[in-house]
Amino acid sequence: MAPSSRSAMFPTLRTPSGDVPADAPRWNPQRPSAMPHRRYLPVHQRVALPLTDRAWPSRRLERAPLWVPVDLRDGNQALAEPMDTERKRRMFDLMVAMGFKEIEVGYPSASRTDFDFVRHLADSGAVPDDVTVSVFTAARQDLIDRTVASVEGLPRALVHLYTATAPTWRDVVLDRSRTEVHALILDAATHLMRRAEQRPGADIRFEFSPEVFNLTEPDFVLEVCDSLTELWEASPDRPVVHNLPATVEIATPNVYADQIEYMDRHLARRASVILSVHPHNDRGTGVACAELAVLAGAQRVEGCLFGNGERTGNVDLVTLALNLYAQGVNPMVDFSDIDAVREVVEHCTRLPVHPRHPYGGDLVHTAFSGTHQDAIAKGLAHHAERAAEAGVPAGEAPWAVPYLPIDPGDIGRTYEEVIRINSQSGKGGIAHLLRAHHGLDLPRAMRPDFSRAVQHVTDTTGQELTHKELFELFRTTYITPALDGPVTLESWSTTEPAPGEHLFSCTLRADGREHVRSGTGNGPLAAFTDALRGIGVTVDILGYTEHSTATGPGSPAVAYAECRVGDTTCWGAGRDTSVLTASVHAVMAAVNRSGRASS
Repeated sequence: MAPSSRSAMFPTLRTPSGDVPADAPRWNPQRPSAMPHRRYLPVHQRVALPLTDRAWPSRRLERAPLWVPVDLRDGNQALAEPMDTERKRRMFDLMVAMGFKEIEVGYPSASRTDFDFVRHLADSGAVPDDVTVSVFTAARQDLIDRTVASVEGLPRALVHLYTATAPTWRDVVLDRSRTEVHALILDAATHLMRRAEQRPGADIRFEFSPEVFNLTEPDFVLEVCDSLTELWEASPDRPVVHNLPATVEIATPNVYADQIEYMDRHLARRASVILSVHPHNDRGTGVACAELAVLAGAQRVEGCLFGNGERTGNVDLVTLALNLYAQGVNPMVDFSDIDAVREVVEHCTRLPVHPRHPYGGDLVHTAFSGTHQDAIAKGLAHHAERAAEAGVPAGEAPWAVPYLPIDPGDIGRTYEEVIRINSQSGKGGIAHLLRAHHGLDLPRAMRPDFSRAVQHVTDTTGQELTHKELFELFRTTYITPALDGPVTLESWSTTEPAPGEHLFSCTLRADGREHVRSGTGNGPLAAFTDALRGIGVTVDILGYTEHSTATGPGSPAVAYAECRVGDTTCWGAGRDTSVLTASVHAVMAAVNRSGRASS
């Protein structure tokens, strides 16, 4: 296509046309784009990064942090239609059932709905004894008063105080200096502590978030956090939470890890502080930021189920927890029916979960590619064999199946979803579905032949085939021709007059006429092909296999025959409770298919 034609197709795009950089290798002909990238400063020009002797890269994730879902507050603020009390309660009950022990339930001073929901939890006794609810407030006395009032009657609560601390926010949003922002935070924190002391029967703990921590000077964050640790009289038995959010992602995940490790090393009274993180996903690396932050010393992670949140979302707790699970680490929350979790989240948020979303999407365990399907099919068979050899159920045996990082069955998925057939599929996946759902074990030599038939249908229709449609295509392609073709077997019988000598007697219909013929051979099928020669049909059986499709008496048998009929080689199949009948039908089907193939 001429460049001018392409420009006409995409008139709003500016194909990069600058000079190829002088130091670019010959294999990289990319040219500079006209996009104004110099407007954006790299992270090292925006915030100090004092850590140089980082230790987190050599650590391993060996236990789950404290997970804190913030769907009911941060996630709710990101919804076009915020949740009402009914939806919030359903989401809360889901989180409790999954095993979350600390849940941020709202921003009571922001709306009447949020305030009423916190009151609903307090008045209904919905909060289990081992679950702590968290409520969120800005550093303003009137908002703090409203927030503390909302938790009246709750035996335990965590009040989460926040103020933006980064230079741009101080200058543009708050119009205050570092000293003034620090004073504002201390005044609010003191007021919060006094209000909590007025409720001696309640266990109210404190959390502080320096919003936009990742763009705030490290020394200022330490100064503020350490002053609150002291003010709130934190102790190992009653720790404060210092939550350090990547409010807007602006750097690669290793930078956030460095920032967290620096705080982990330098926070005062470290044993009295729970170091928490709250990554967002503006760069699409929220999960990586959280995982590296835990390596760097974070003990607590705030996020949302399936990653809902402002802009590109909060970090996804589903992915984080199941990433640990895939490494053999107990996630401390339950995803044994991930579709039930997804159903509730989609109902409550009115947002769909993407079909390719890690672990929870409809298609994440599905292979359409032929090479992937073949590897998965072999892997599943190998896994079943290894489990049987070890004498343990397949669901308890160590998992090592290509392309499937975890067993779909562990999260409530079925193997029916793993391999699906479209125009990209291969013979291994097709054979797997026929075996798994219909008991057909296609000979390896036959699989390419049927794969071509499947490819023809999927290319023509552009649609995927279900396992039922796959079986129907197999039946019409290989089994039906035995009874519907230019040659039909009207009746037949076979005897063995002497050991090793078989007689096949039959009535064949061909060319509109009936022919009574008989043949002999060293087996029933050899005798049958001899009878066929009597009407001018020359058949050589090149390959033959048979098997039962199920266990127990009366289960159907399937036979597969590869035959050379004249100059044409074709496969046929037969299915019957009699193995001999299935075999005869398989040869008959190959005969009729050869006539169609040669015509």
